Amino acid sequence: MVVEVGAVLVGATAAAALAAVLPAALARVPDPPPYEDDDEADVGIGAAAPDAPTYPTFGELAAAPALPFGLAVVAALAGGLLGAHTGWAWPLAWLVVLAGVGTLLSWVDLRTYLLPTRIIYPTYAVVALLMATAWLVEGDGAPVRRAAVGLAVALFCYWLPWRINASWMGFGDVRLSGLLGAVLGWAGWAELALGLYLPFLLGGVVGGLLMLLRVLGRSSYPLGPFMFLGTLLGLLLGPSVLPGLAA
Repeated sequence: MVVEVGAVLVGATAAAALAAVLPAALARVPDPPPYEDDDEADVGIGAAAPDAPTYPTFGELAAAPALPFGLAVVAALAGGLLGAHTGWAWPLAWLVVLAGVGTLLSWVDLRTYLLPTRIIYPTYAVVALLMATAWLVEGDGAPVRRAAVGLAVALFCYWLPWRINASWMGFGDVRLSGLLGAVLGWAGWAELALGLYLPFLLGGVVGGLLMLLRVLGRSSYPLGPFMFLGTLLGLLLGPSVLPGLAA
């Protein structure tokens, strides 16, 4: 595969710039009542949280001096990898957005076990607009149909465990899953299958290890970071790991 250096640089730069300015948006997100299934955010995987959690507020997170730089570095790495993978193609536009937003949401979920809806829903709108533009310009309906299937399948795969036992998964994870499923579906069936499977595998294995090492509490851990990591790996490795679906 020939790597287009320009696409790598644009992907890294755009994702880093977006991630660096997103803490300002996070600072304006109101904090929801702790761990209630409201319209703003929901807890990640795990049992019910304590009555008086010690997690920082969104405003406190956003005020961290080094946060924009740290997010920019991680997002640049993700954006560069995605740029190398896609080259100068339409998916780079929304994958850059996903890299920046995903970096922020992963950090927020790690620190608070919350996924703010006011960050997730606008990202849906931006990605949908970019995909619709790509469809109109290129005239190819197959990726759009795969994206719609990916959105529906991902929502069901995350909604079902939540519906069976809400202590397994927060509804914020369910909300986020549709966005990631649409992005994976547009890329291809192999990417969708691997990208949906890996978050549960990574969450179980890595999350369990971090619990054993006492990096995370034994009662719960956030799934959001594993969802974004699984999506990234699904996009990059899907056709290689599942060549039958890619064909």
